[in-house]
Amino acid sequence: MLTVSGCADTQQNAGAEKVTYLTSFNTFGRDSYAYVAQEKGYFRDAGLEVTINPGTGTADVLKFVAGGRAEFGTADFTGSVISIAKDKLPVTTVAMVHQKTLAALVSLSDKGIKKPADLVGKQIADAPGSTMRLMFPMYAKKAGFDPGSVQFVPSAPPSLPQLLASGKVDSIGQFTVGVPLIEKAVQGRKIATLPYGDVLPDLYGNALVTSKDLAAKKPEQVAKFKAALLKGLKYAVEHPDEAGQILRKFQPTQDAEVAAAELKLMAPSVLVPGTEVGAADQARVKRTIELLTSAGAISAGSITPGDLVADLPSK
Repeated sequence: MLTVSGCADTQQNAGAEKVTYLTSFNTFGRDSYAYVAQEKGYFRDAGLEVTINPGTGTADVLKFVAGGRAEFGTADFTGSVISIAKDKLPVTTVAMVHQKTLAALVSLSDKGIKKPADLVGKQIADAPGSTMRLMFPMYAKKAGFDPGSVQFVPSAPPSLPQLLASGKVDSIGQFTVGVPLIEKAVQGRKIATLPYGDVLPDLYGNALVTSKDLAAKKPEQVAKFKAALLKGLKYAVEHPDEAGQILRKFQPTQDAEVAAAELKLMAPSVLVPGTEVGAADQARVKRTIELLTSAGAISAGSITPGDLVADLPSK
């Protein structure tokens, strides 16, 4: 369940439009850019009074946004495609936070998992319905091995680092930006990372989403929020140490150094030469649909780029 508590702009503007934003998951460094936009006054300058609430994963973020319980949220784009295709959720993407998926599998180096095929016969711990679990069949097939040759162990996200550290499983689902947290948990032991993006380069990572109703009825509000959030995103990855401190100001339980390390790892997926921050490419969206269709994750013809991303053609 999402909590009702959140971070609101304390320097309110008279007449500011009130909106709620959900992070992708909890309040880790990878989501600190929203707090940066808050602290720097980017939302306020756009005439918005924003309450930031911690999200609990793509599925919940999409449902809350679709149901009007939050105006905006961040969700994994691949997971969003699958959910929107299957459940016909009235949600649309307005910007890409990550130009490359951050999904990955993380192992202790002494497990000998150096390439995708080394996963055969291994146990991977992850939460049921997670991005990594959802995408694994596509990843395995593209990498050339049977996805059924790997056993997934359903596990709560907070338990994953310790499961890996204790050796109870061979690998865990994790985002590449989560490596600093894992390194802290395994206390100096070396780890190996298999990024999904190395095998599936067309897949985007997280995306900013809103309801189709809001996008249609209040396009100016959507555009203002998008611009302010992306300004915060760019600043955060360009100034990771400061962003880590800002996150800790709003979320005292977070480690500013770990948050900064996450942002440094995230930067190459945000700041891509020749690509505008937040941009969505129609050809890549189409290839994502084709990939998910060929993998059997969605039905052929069930969705178009225009169903997924605002301002993209429907064909």
